[in-house]
Amino acid sequence: MKEKPAVVYLKCEQNVESQTQDVFLKQLGTVYCADPLIMAKCNAIKVHHFEKAGDKRCVISVMKLIRQIEEIYPDICVEVVGETDTLVEWVKADQYNGMWQVMKILLVCLISFFGTAFTIMAYHNDIGINEVFTEIYRMVMNAEPGGVNTLEVSYSVGLSVGIILFFNHIGGRRITKDPTPLEVAMRNYEEDVNKALIELADREQIEESN
Repeated sequence: MKEKPAVVYLKCEQNVESQTQDVFLKQLGTVYCADPLIMAKCNAIKVHHFEKAGDKRCVISVMKLIRQIEEIYPDICVEVVGETDTLVEWVKADQYNGMWQVMKILLVCLISFFGTAFTIMAYHNDIGINEVFTEIYRMVMNAEPGGVNTLEVSYSVGLSVGIILFFNHIGGRRITKDPTPLEVAMRNYEEDVNKALIELADREQIEESN
């Protein structure tokens, strides 16, 4: 009786980074097979090589991966349970190290801090928040406000607490396990960028083949 062919399950990610010029199958995602020898050989397959003078980004199709696996094991069965295309970017190992990276982080923090502060002040000035607070104080206290009052302090504290709850962070700690709105927006943005780059690469390949 003929034995059933071994099954290799291939789950690739949509976007991965490689710190080496040679990209292996294990870097693209997860490979599983009941036979550990087959799984080890599949993980060690080199799927791409980045040239120093070439592009630092490429798109690897799952069809290419299946062909490379079948070249080693012709009778094998490959089950794809992940992405059909993977965007691979070659990133130098020292890219995230050094003072330049620290300076970029500080610059982004300063822009975010002062930009947000300016936006809040411009919004309050646009709606005339001081006049609103003054009118509410007159209605409630039947007197003219003198300096900073309880309403303004309460509003400032409430605004700070609202921002913290909205972004779900206090310093480096989460308040809840739910993703923050910023993380959701960034995740959607990354997915849109990856899909656009993959579609662009496919279109360029079709044009080159024609």
